[in-house]
Amino acid sequence: MIEVRFYDEIEDSLLKFAVIISKTNGKWVFCKHKERDTVEVPGGHREPGETIEETAKRELREETGAVEFTISPICVYSVKGQTRANENVDEETFGMLFVADIFSFEEIHSEIEKIIICDELVENWTYPLIQPKLLEEAVRREYL
Repeated sequence: MIEVRFYDEIEDSLLKFAVIISKTNGKWVFCKHKERDTVEVPGGHREPGETIEETAKRELREETGAVEFTISPICVYSVKGQTRANENVDEETFGMLFVADIFSFEEIHSEIEKIIICDELVENWTYPLIQPKLLEEAVRREYL
């Protein structure tokens, strides 16, 4: 079982991930990883020495090819339960949820095979117990 929680703030050193709900011209922007048949929201691990906002910007560029964009934090989220990134079911891992509006793209040179730009939300999520909840929270907080 996976539990997703939301917080307004948390100690910065606990933030390990950045996830970016992205749009371009009013359409959703999702990623399709080369090794998976599913679709996901751009995001990833924080590198040593990065701020969480730097992580979000880097991941957005790497995974979507975004060149010009605006990005804003929404809230902190946590995941508790066994996932690919969290093998200890009792551990709660934390990330920052962002929203971005992308104005221009370049070619992608990463583990992402392609980006998908669409009017409707996708159904074949890589993390179906997590990603829809992140979008619901962004809507609830009136960021989307």
